Amino acid sequence: MTTVPEHQPESAPLTITVDGEQRTVGTGTSAADLYREDRSVVVARVNGELRDLAVELADGDDVERVLVSEPEGLEVLRHSAAHVMAQAVQQLHEDAKLGIGPYVTDGFYFDFDVEHPFTPEDLKAIEKRMQRIVNSTQSFRRRAVSEDEARAEMADEPYKLELIGLSQGPGSGGDVDAAAEGASVEVGAGELTIYDNVDRKTGETVWKDLCRGPHLPDTKLIGNGYALMRSAAAYWRGSEKNKQLQRIYGTAWPSKEDLTAYKDRLAEAERRDHRRLGSEMDLFSFPDELGSGLPVFHPRGGIIRKTMEDYSRERHTEAGYEFVYTPHITKGHLYEVSGHLDWYREGMFPAMHVDEERDPQTGELTKQGQDYYLKPMNCPMHNLIFRSRGRSYRELPLRLFEFGQVYRYEKSGVVHGLTRVRGMTQDDAHIYCTRDQMKEELTTTLTFVLDLLKDYGLDDFYLELSTKDPEKFVGSDELWEEATNTLAEVAAESGLDLVPDDGGAAFYGPKISVQAKDAIGRTWQMSTIQLDFNLPERFDLEYQAADGTRQRPVMIHRALFGSVERFMGLLVEHYAGAFPAWLAPVQVVAIPVAEAFNAYLQGVVDTLRARGVRVELDAGSDRFPKKIRTASKEKVPFVLIAGGEDAEANAVSFRFRDGSQDNGVPVGEAVERIVAHVQRRVNEEPTAAAEDPRAAAETAGVGQ
Repeated sequence: MTTVPEHQPESAPLTITVDGEQRTVGTGTSAADLYREDRSVVVARVNGELRDLAVELADGDDVERVLVSEPEGLEVLRHSAAHVMAQAVQQLHEDAKLGIGPYVTDGFYFDFDVEHPFTPEDLKAIEKRMQRIVNSTQSFRRRAVSEDEARAEMADEPYKLELIGLSQGPGSGGDVDAAAEGASVEVGAGELTIYDNVDRKTGETVWKDLCRGPHLPDTKLIGNGYALMRSAAAYWRGSEKNKQLQRIYGTAWPSKEDLTAYKDRLAEAERRDHRRLGSEMDLFSFPDELGSGLPVFHPRGGIIRKTMEDYSRERHTEAGYEFVYTPHITKGHLYEVSGHLDWYREGMFPAMHVDEERDPQTGELTKQGQDYYLKPMNCPMHNLIFRSRGRSYRELPLRLFEFGQVYRYEKSGVVHGLTRVRGMTQDDAHIYCTRDQMKEELTTTLTFVLDLLKDYGLDDFYLELSTKDPEKFVGSDELWEEATNTLAEVAAESGLDLVPDDGGAAFYGPKISVQAKDAIGRTWQMSTIQLDFNLPERFDLEYQAADGTRQRPVMIHRALFGSVERFMGLLVEHYAGAFPAWLAPVQVVAIPVAEAFNAYLQGVVDTLRARGVRVELDAGSDRFPKKIRTASKEKVPFVLIAGGEDAEANAVSFRFRDGSQDNGVPVGEAVERIVAHVQRRVNEEPTAAAEDPRAAAETAGVGQ
């Protein structure tokens, strides 16, 4: 047990726990006193709650350091940088009114009501003014205030006054409502607080904002690892009904080196952007004539998609799934039964009112019409298939699978290439099983999902467990608890890291989602597995048990790709368009050194095509070097070249995507090497230094 540091005044001792070690300190000791020698500690967790380092500690407190490099430390750094940015804006634009300024993934933003949109020159000036504020070492100081005091101090900030009203409204419990996008950083937690930016020399408050905090001790800790990235329009509180404000996005990191690394990652992500590559490689497009979020796939994109789907169908057949097909629209009553119209209506396209008839003479209604909806989910229709006849326990588990087209009314502002669309194809499965089969089926399903994702080249995973939203669920608490505990057990037994997602489940049941990292370390939500006791009840699903009684099946919802469109967008970015040979739209391009060798290479092309290889002969009028550059730009895995020496020796030369070559390969060997590589569905790059072609041919069972 240690004693109070020498700089502490003598006072009644307090016993606290600091990073797992019990200590004795004096009354009035703050978290800042504990970590005075370590500037990498930017905030403390006191009894499990994040607090400013200035917080005075009480007897029995449990204190943990939070470093600036940790996720919560980064959030505090970025939130503090947002305040400095807002202060800089109001110094340069005196009429600017403050919206909200939360931290977000990899950065922060702040909304402003200003007369004119911010220009790139404005952002440079704001960045420069921010550096002056950072260097002045202003302190962040927290004050709790009453509602009246908050209103008086924020009298010139109309948007802050609105947030105060929301936070203190009836039934709010001290929190803003769900419509106040990002505003939880401003108000809440049962009290109103203001943070002052205090000048180090004079002790005067030079700027303030309504905010929950916590914040860094001072601006100097922001350092020089920040940057303003861009500006954009944004509706107040995320609603198109409200005024359009101007939002500035920024990022902040512990050091300049971290900032540079982040910008490098952004540049690499831009290079891999599937929208740009999709256009360059002629894979897909988004015609304005069709509408937002409705892509079309061109022939080469269609080949990739078909190959993805065909392999998935093959694996599903092996795993005992049965294929079903359902229509794109349905009567609205189906979604009343399922609960989607109650809980998911905002995500659905508006109803189509049809079948109404009127007397042509009088206009009087003679037949009542009804509403039809584009389907947002396949599960209600799969339930109708299960219910279409009597079911026996001997049929279970029954695994129904569909590449089902669904439609969701995403807001235009969030639609993004293939990764956020309005019309998508879900590789949707619904598994019906007994209670006794439930855990084994979940385990088998998770293993199947992970193995298939690995086949497409993803192999870095963790799991997320989404639990009940207490404001948005159907069914009993007991069923939800059983379902959640079962999923948690299955996830734990997988050996993968499990991260909680409190309140993130759909209204009918908890879920596990597979989170996969791509080639540059970004995380994508992939497959979801949801356990559902509620829809079988709502649809009155039954099977005859071994003892002759009628029982409810358990329902497992499972989407593997999530959507074909999104998964394809992910793969384009994961591979930067350089698909493994088995997925590539064109697997081989044959390029003659001169026109005289077109016929010779055509024979090689015909041989490869007969073996199922996607191959093209570039017999165009471009010069040889340009043809090579075109093949490189199109990221073709194998380029076969032939000139005079090759033709005389009945050989070809390989050129690979990494620029390496393998010259004078006999045609027969070249064909077997390509076929073996494609048939093995390997995700490694073919290179001149690849495995021995004869061994590869033996493994694939070709050339025999």
